[in-house]
This record gives sequence, structure tokens and C-alpha cells, in this order.
Amino acid sequence: MRRCRLVVAALMMCSTAAAAQNDVVMSFKFFAVHYGSWLVAAFDSIPAARYGYRPTPAQQSIGFIAQHVEAADYGLCERLGSPRPLRSAKDSAPDTVKATWPKDTLVARLRASLAYCDSAMSKLSDSQLNQPIAYGPSGSNLKAVPSRTLLGFVTDLAEHYSQLASYMRLIGLTPPSALPPKPRKAIDLPATTLARYVGSYDLPASPFQGSPTVRLDVALRDGALYVTPVNQPTARLWPESLHDFFVREADIQITFTENASGAVSGLVVHQNGENRLARKIR
Repeated sequence: MRRCRLVVAALMMCSTAAAAQNDVVMSFKFFAVHYGSWLVAAFDSIPAARYGYRPTPAQQSIGFIAQHVEAADYGLCERLGSPRPLRSAKDSAPDTVKATWPKDTLVARLRASLAYCDSAMSKLSDSQLNQPIAYGPSGSNLKAVPSRTLLGFVTDLAEHYSQLASYMRLIGLTPPSALPPKPRKAIDLPATTLARYVGSYDLPASPFQGSPTVRLDVALRDGALYVTPVNQPTARLWPESLHDFFVREADIQITFTENASGAVSGLVVHQNGENRLARKIR
């Protein structure tokens, strides 16, 4: 029996729909976000004082890895057809100098490079995967095949996360991928408060996760809130704040949103590093 995937709430949901037009590109993007998020979380959690650490003199320091991944991101993702941001004099500094920059600077620059790659992948379609794309300075005649670039990009992120995770273990830190799920504690909310969230919400499709458009029906029963994707099983939503709810069976959270007048206008599904906004339709 084919394993179904979690879409919203704690629901095992199967789809027989045809593959999305950009299913391959979005699969690469999914894993790029996956490893990129772990890399940022890892660099964030390492104390600034340890950025000079290297297991042996011949190996790269943590700071060196940070600037190296940033440079690799730009070098690879410009091959997807998106113009590379203009370089400043600071960008031309030697790698050994960049490696000593403050932690906050290195992490911010890494985030920016990942955002650039995310944007470049979002503009790419499956039909372009085997079509050489021009990149680089005008007149350089440089071309790259996107399928190879995407494979190299995701592999590079995974390899450097593995490298950084090993460093973290050596200095007594736990890599993000090995941390237990964030503990969540349900609170009590009165039925009058929960009733504000009752209604139907239009959750758009996610090419990123391969999830179709679906209507979410939120109902109140016996003092508890439940969500039902149309034609799918129901799951309970547990409140952890006035607007934030979670599902106990999976790492999925839902935040209800309000308009300027204070009326509930929609919800946001937080899942797999993506935040999907669903507007309330009734």
C-alpha cells in the first residue's frame, strides 16, 4: 500500500492527481529549504566564540564554512538564470578574511544567499531542466544545465550540513537535525473564544510540498476545535495561545489571523518550513 503524506493536521492523505508541472524543481527546492534551514539553525546555535574552531589545523574553521557556503550558493544559483546581486568591495575580500567576520554578519549573508537561490528556483520550470541556461557576465558565453546545477546545489548544502554537524558534536553541541521536537503544551480556552474560529478556509495548493488546493472546515464540538479537509478525516486542534494551535500527531501548527477590525479572516498552516495562508470564505 502506498504511503500517504501528511497534508494538514494529523491526516494521512493520498492524492491520485497527476504530478504538478514543476514537481521535479519543487522537489529540489523542498530539500534545499530542508538543508538550508538546518544550516542556518546550526550556525545560529554555535557561540560566536567558537567560530574559529577547527578539528585539525588542515580543516576549515566554522567561520570559513559559513562564508564558503554563501559563496557556493551564489556561484551555483546564478547558473539557474537569475542575475547575481551586484558585488561590493567587501565581497572581494579573501576567504580567510571573511572567515573572521562577526557571527551575525556571516549568518545574515548566508540567509541572503539562500533567499537568492530560493527565488532563482521559484522561477524555474521542469521544462527547462535539460535546456542550457546562459549565466555570468555579458559576452562570457557561459551556459549550465539546470538539472545538474540543482543536484549540485542540494548536495552541497547536505554535505556542508554534515560537516558542520560533526563539528558541533566535537564541541559538545547537538545539531538541529538531532534535536527532539519542540514540546508543546495545550492550554484551556473557553468555547466562546474557540467559536470565533469556526468556518471554512481556502488553503491554496503548494507545489513546494506537492499538496493540492483544499477547503478546511473548522468546527466546534464538545468544547474542542476540530479541522476537516474536505472529504478527509477530522483532527483536533489543541490551543497553545489565543491564536496558535497544534496537532499532536504531527509537527504541524495553525495560526488564526485577524483583520483590522479584529474579525477572524484566515489561518496559516505551518508545515515543512512553509507557511501557507488560507483565507476564510465563510
